[in-house]
Amino acid sequence: MDANTMLRVAVVLLALTGAGGLVLAGIRFSGRPHPPPWLAMVHGLLAGSGLTLVIYVALAAAMPTLAWGGLALLVLAALGGLVLNLGYHWKNKALPVGLVL
Repeated sequence: MDANTMLRVAVVLLALTGAGGLVLAGIRFSGRPHPPPWLAMVHGLLAGSGLTLVIYVALAAAMPTLAWGGLALLVLAALGGLVLNLGYHWKNKALPVGLVL
């Protein structure tokens, strides 16, 4: 598979992740402290898959400088999701609204 095809697949995965993230945020802002665990796990799986594809393309093929900045933002978002999952969701604490945003 060539780099452009992998990036297109990554864009689709990350778009689905974004849509799922909006649903998860909507659930949190509706007053429920926790989203359904299955939805959070699907969201994380899609995000991890898209991020892995982007990292693979970044290391295997040439990427423009601006794309490296986007990759850095994706890694920061993944770290934020990890904090939400391990620091709050698994400990049965209410997800902080500021970090969800």
